[in-house]
Amino acid sequence: MRLSRYFLPVLREVPKEAEIVSHRLMLRAGLIRQQASGMYSWLPLGYRVLMKVKAIIEQEQDRSGAIELLMPTLQSADLWRESGRYDAYGKEMLRIKDRNERDMLYGPTNEEMITDIFRTYVKSYKDLPLNLYHVQWKFRDEIRPRFGTMRSREFLMKDAYSFDLDEASAVKAYHRMFVAYLRTFYRLGVTAIPMRADTGPIGGDLSHEFIILADTGESAVFCHADLLEKPIPAIDTDYRGDLAPIVADWTSLYAATEEMVDMGAFEAEVPEAKRVSARGIEVGHIFYFGTKYSAPMKATVTGPDGKEVTVHMGSYGIGPTRVVPAIIEASHDEAGIIWPVSVAPFEAVVINLKSGDADSDAASEKLYGELQNAGVDALYDDTEQGAGAKFSTADLIGIPYQLIVGPRGLKSGEVEIKHRKTGERETLPVAAAVERLRGLIEPQRRNKV
Repeated sequence: MRLSRYFLPVLREVPKEAEIVSHRLMLRAGLIRQQASGMYSWLPLGYRVLMKVKAIIEQEQDRSGAIELLMPTLQSADLWRESGRYDAYGKEMLRIKDRNERDMLYGPTNEEMITDIFRTYVKSYKDLPLNLYHVQWKFRDEIRPRFGTMRSREFLMKDAYSFDLDEASAVKAYHRMFVAYLRTFYRLGVTAIPMRADTGPIGGDLSHEFIILADTGESAVFCHADLLEKPIPAIDTDYRGDLAPIVADWTSLYAATEEMVDMGAFEAEVPEAKRVSARGIEVGHIFYFGTKYSAPMKATVTGPDGKEVTVHMGSYGIGPTRVVPAIIEASHDEAGIIWPVSVAPFEAVVINLKSGDADSDAASEKLYGELQNAGVDALYDDTEQGAGAKFSTADLIGIPYQLIVGPRGLKSGEVEIKHRKTGERETLPVAAAVERLRGLIEPQRRNKV
């Protein structure tokens, strides 16, 4: 992508309405544009990041055995009346009527609709286990939307829903999602710690939040320091086998949100030197809630003995529009965003220090083409801005590697590579630059564990 032909409305001034770092940087870097309170347009650069986050989430859901579908944003109120949640949900639910005066709602979540789909088509235990998921826009009329897309009214969510014959099978489904989430957040380039959590209005008695530690986190969290460095488990490609030991290992160390923390247990179980008390951002939440929805909505299958059995369910959510600012909160400096390679809008940017200079233009064009041929997702800053403005933009938008091309270096047959994360610069021959960048980038793509 050539920057001269791209739409990148960066801001040099700090927006006054932005309260936290990620909101400020997302506005300044041209990732989003606020359209109304708690509602945002995702501009091209931000949309590229959002879609990379979404792709990784979908890959790990598919790998875990979940099957993707797509449900509508609007739902019938009748389904929610069946489950008993229509009147209980509160003002966060946006309620509307269609032209025939039928009660509708803009879905804040999809337990009722997916249960209706299941009960319509699945009749036998032989069709279990089953996990269905979608990635769809949701709406919750937050009393105080804030922090940009961190707590917005309209947001993108991945929701998965598992259906099993009994509790033991449902817990196995829960374990699959637990491990899938560990892998997902690792691939997104962040450390997300699973913590015991309150189930909230969704219900159930088994729940974990996946938390990224950040100073601007909404809630206090308490955990064992060893969880911050714990290696992600390597597992078979389709999650077969018993995952309970992995879950037991990860949950053996103390970790809880402020709603669930027992300070006495925290201090008793965690040595003082290993205690972490911090702020955290929730980026994922998983639940097992048994028959909370399947019982009132009569979602049953014929069991092995021919009798009707009410299925057990679980729900598993990740908010991509929340993950993006959470990554920024965990990875930035005074100059701007520092994207992990796996979700960066571009993996490298070619910075032509003197557009219009024949040698600089020719070398930059050649390197840009070679990066594309090498499979590197590259941006080419071919604009007529000065070098200082180009460096400032590259740092602000957080591209992991900058390939710097200028007349002075070219006279010696050299270019520079700047590592955005560390600030390190290395000078190398022009002919070696593309291979060096590919060698730096490929291991960080985190295509697999």
